[in-house]
Amino acid sequence: MVRRSNLDLTFSSVGSSSLPNFAVKSLQTTLLNWYDQQGRDLPWRNTRDPYAIWVSEIMLQQTQVKTVIPYYERWLQAFPTVSDLAQAELDRVLKVWQGLGYYARARNLHKAAQEITRNSNGIFPSNVEQVLALPGIGRTTAGGILSAAFNQPLPILDGNVKRVLARLIALEVPPAKALNLLWQLSETLLEPEHPRDFNQALMDLGATVCTPKNPECDRCPWTFQCQAYHLGQQSNFPMRETSAPIPHKFIGVAVIWNEAQQILIDKRHPEGLLGGLWEFPGGKVEAGETLAECIKREIQEELGIEIAVGDHLITIEHAYTHFRVTLNVYHCQHINGIPQPIECEEIRWVTLEEIESYPFPKANIQIIEALKTFVASQVS
Repeated sequence: MVRRSNLDLTFSSVGSSSLPNFAVKSLQTTLLNWYDQQGRDLPWRNTRDPYAIWVSEIMLQQTQVKTVIPYYERWLQAFPTVSDLAQAELDRVLKVWQGLGYYARARNLHKAAQEITRNSNGIFPSNVEQVLALPGIGRTTAGGILSAAFNQPLPILDGNVKRVLARLIALEVPPAKALNLLWQLSETLLEPEHPRDFNQALMDLGATVCTPKNPECDRCPWTFQCQAYHLGQQSNFPMRETSAPIPHKFIGVAVIWNEAQQILIDKRHPEGLLGGLWEFPGGKVEAGETLAECIKREIQEELGIEIAVGDHLITIEHAYTHFRVTLNVYHCQHINGIPQPIECEEIRWVTLEEIESYPFPKANIQIIEALKTFVASQVS
């Protein structure tokens, strides 16, 4: 148990909380003053359009601001309104999203836009219950949208905010074990007259000052109340869960050519990881299999055709949130059989030029680039 300093805050680890009114007011005032001077100028903060703010909130889930900005601007050019997004084909939606990762976010945006268009004529709802009923929107996202767009006094609790609050009270368990307490604290601290600015300030504090490593406490407006700071143990908070080793999968991937120099690609089912994206077929190497044996088996199981495995094209290392993959990619020749979408949504023969119009996962884009280099070398 961490020994606490003699501060105005008194909290139990996972139970109820109490915070004197003067402490709340001081925290609110100092944070808003800091935000007025230090807050980031971000494109979605220059609008009150709930649709544009919704898009930003979804894109910012598990993705850094600097990565999001060009995607956000490109998205709004492609789909400037809810109705434009609702009417778009999913393939186009995923193509615009391509490279941002966590593709369920794009699928949920598309599905939710269709619901909004169907139920409220394309007008984004201002009622929190209606917002929470939309696909892909939880309590933090709803609070972020409605506070930013309509200045509604709704709390948030994203990763940055959890870290700030855990350090503020020197939370003695990992945040995942104290979510009710952290929600209560976020709601208690929320400045009711300026919830838009307060929530944005809280996120900025975590993103730019109270960072996971080496927090810049000399720039923080809350050090006067921060338990972790006064204990000199900022790096020990938030406390972490014990994590299991990350699985590593070895995948055999086939670039299948036919006699017309077309390449076979397949579309994943719409649900699950990378749902709705196109890819080069293949699968996991089983125990005792060679890569060639794996690729032949997978293609027979997935597409019902016979292939000859040829030369190695490229090996790609790629990491997802909960596992890593090594993609071993080989040129293959179609030998016999008509391809069938046995374990996928759809299949197509395409030229290397045509392939650019299809949305692919990030790792598969590297395969396409390797193919371009290979074809160019054959011509020269």
